[in-house]
Amino acid sequence: MSLVTLLPFIVLIGAMFLMTRSAKKKQQQAATMRNEMQPGSGVRTIGGMYATVKEVGEDTVLVDAGPGVELLFAKNAIGAVLSDDEYNRIVHGIEHDLKTDVVPDDASSLTETDESADDAAASDDKPVDLGKKDEPADEAASADEAETSEAAEAKTDDAPKKTDGDSDAK
Repeated sequence: MSLVTLLPFIVLIGAMFLMTRSAKKKQQQAATMRNEMQPGSGVRTIGGMYATVKEVGEDTVLVDAGPGVELLFAKNAIGAVLSDDEYNRIVHGIEHDLKTDVVPDDASSLTETDESADDAAASDDKPVDLGKKDEPADEAASADEAETSEAAEAKTDDAPKKTDGDSDAK
C-alpha cells in the first residue's frame, strides 16, 4: 500500500479525533459551570425556565422558581448559570445601563433652537376645526333622500322574510 491510499484514512481519523476533542472540551466547560453554582445565583434550565438556586447537591439542584415554588432538577438540566445583571435584566426587566446620556423622545429638539420653536408655536395659534360642517339642506337633496328611503323599503318588502325555522316546506 502506498501513502496516497492511506492518506484519506489518516485524514478521516484525524478529523474524528479533533471533533471528539472539541466536544469533550465543551462538556468539561459545562460540568465546571454546573459545579461552580452557588445558592443565590440565577440559572436557566435546558427547558428555558429561569430560577434562583436555593441548594446544590451532588447530582441535583433545588431552585426557587417563584414565591412558594421550589423545584428539584438534575445538574445536567441546568443550561446556563447567569450573572446577576443578566438574570435581573431577563427575569425582572431591570437594566443597569452605564450610559448617562439621555436621548430625547422628540427629534425636533435636536434640530430647532428654543427661539425658533417659540416662533413656530406662536404662528400656529389658529384653531383647527376638524368637525363636520353643517350645510343648509336643499329641497332637491331631501327629495333624493326620500326616494332612496322608499326604494330601500320596497326592496325589504320584496325579500322573503326570515322565520324561526318553522316552515311548511318538507
